[in-house]
This record gives sequence, structure tokens and C-alpha cells, in this order.
Amino acid sequence: MAEHHEFAYTTADGNDYAAHEQTYEGFIKLVKYGTAAVIVIVALMGIFLT
Repeated sequence: MAEHHEFAYTTADGNDYAAHEQTYEGFIKLVKYGTAAVIVIVALMGIFLT
């Protein structure tokens, strides 16, 4: 049978939580501004292509 072990990710060696938070914040900004850009493009297409 397979053994199941619990992993403690918060105490594991090599975790760089600051880099994780920075990457997450960058991703959120990318999604936010990317969504806004798509909305603007679709609105402009609706105005100028009709």
C-alpha cells in the first residue's frame, strides 16, 4: 500500500514567499489590465465597425 505523508509547505526549505506574493500581484495586474484592454477594444469595435 502507498504511504501518505503530510507535507508542511509553509516550513519547507527553499520557499520564497516574498517572490510568490510578487508573482501573484503581477498576475492580478496582468489580468486586470488585460481585461480592461479587451473591454476597450470590443467597445471601440462596436462603435466604429457598425
